[in-house]
Amino acid sequence: MSVEVIVAGGGPVGLLTAALLDAAGVTVEVLERRAGQSENAKATAVHPRTLEVLTLLRTEGGRRLSDVLVSLGRPVPSAHFAALPAMLDYTKLDTPYPFVLMVPQTTTERVLADHLRSRGIPVHYGDDVTGFTQDADGVRVTVNGRVREAGYLVGADGARSLVRRQAGIDFQGTPPSMVGFVADVTLTDPPDGVAHYWDHRRGQISVVPLPDGRHRVFGTEAADTGLTPDQVRARQARALTVDELRALLHRMTGSDHGLREALWLSTANDTTRHAVKYRRNRVFLAGDAAHVHLAAGGQGMNVGLQDAANLAWKLAAEIQGWAPTVITEGAAGYESERAPVAVKLAGNTLAQAALMTTFSPAGAALRDLMSGLIAKGGETADDLTAWLSGLGLSYPPPAPGHPLDGCRAPDLELSDGTVQRRLAVDRFLLADFTPDAVFGPLRSARVEVAGAPPWSGLSAALIRPDGYIARAWTGPDVEEVAAALRSWTTGP
Repeated sequence: MSVEVIVAGGGPVGLLTAALLDAAGVTVEVLERRAGQSENAKATAVHPRTLEVLTLLRTEGGRRLSDVLVSLGRPVPSAHFAALPAMLDYTKLDTPYPFVLMVPQTTTERVLADHLRSRGIPVHYGDDVTGFTQDADGVRVTVNGRVREAGYLVGADGARSLVRRQAGIDFQGTPPSMVGFVADVTLTDPPDGVAHYWDHRRGQISVVPLPDGRHRVFGTEAADTGLTPDQVRARQARALTVDELRALLHRMTGSDHGLREALWLSTANDTTRHAVKYRRNRVFLAGDAAHVHLAAGGQGMNVGLQDAANLAWKLAAEIQGWAPTVITEGAAGYESERAPVAVKLAGNTLAQAALMTTFSPAGAALRDLMSGLIAKGGETADDLTAWLSGLGLSYPPPAPGHPLDGCRAPDLELSDGTVQRRLAVDRFLLADFTPDAVFGPLRSARVEVAGAPPWSGLSAALIRPDGYIARAWTGPDVEEVAAALRSWTTGP
């Protein structure tokens, strides 16, 4: 066996999966069909929860990858939902990263690839996975006519995932009905800041500044909606040109904003699908291989990176023999927790598609209504902010317990550091809120114990490697806590 895990796909999701597995002590390699790193930045936004996950990883110099990425991007205090005029306010979020980080996907990918390179983790570009077989002992992956063996295979190989298809996993959902456009361009006369234009007769277009001085332009013409799947395919077969984009800008905003050159031009549609299984024996799916949707709100890459964060520590625990059934195939398993997220993501992006592309007076009225609710603040704005930022996600606990069970742990101050800077991929963190540190003796190879000031009336909270609360307690019952630690960190 060459390595314990092979990751098919060298985009951000595959690279983060490999980096987290490596941090947990698992041998891993990445196979990527492209000849090199991508030059096209499909995604441009990194949300707060993703930055929290990247805090798990350190460079050789001791910097956290979140800090590296923030230094290369541009923090923006708000996010849009369906390109509505009213923005979602991130500034009051309870996180070290109360902003959207505008940074090209190419930069995120480069930071992760550099990290793997510094760790000696192979990323094999030009290695096209063409098939695999699996049995009780492992997986044999065919790549460029050769066979490589591993204990497990993670398919992070995109929307047309060969791993998903060969594993026989259905990709259910809805076919496309519209075509949008996206481009990274140089403008000599850009609008001030982020600009969203919407007109029920013409369509929608957004202009967003990027950190390097370029602008991301994206949108949909009214004529490119309400299409059949065949019409979508025919429309996307025609490449978008710079002259067409210039005309689009002028037609929809009244100016071409000095469009000088386009570094990337593409089209996209609203195909919305998700895998019915996230695991088949020794094969897993993550990112676009598990879910695709309209690019709305900068969610695709971020949700995929959260897949990686959920999967990596559980797979590492399984490989190393300390994973209980509850995280391999039970209520806290990868598929049990992440498949419902994909279903909610599909609904969220379809709703945004309706708001963005219902080009009619009724659509305009709906946009005014939703924008007004967001501008008003309150529950609607809070719920949308929690979802887009990733901070509002919680997982149903395997058994009834404290209301905080399954919730994301805030970045609490500890006796040494903070929660997020004490988390590790290969162990749980037990936050001890008792004044006399009664839970200190429960420290083990898989559980780190850290003292903390009082919080929420708790005596202790067991925090998973991915930053969610596994169990919380209000009473200092050491035996009860010890039993819970065993239930989460002892293999079958």
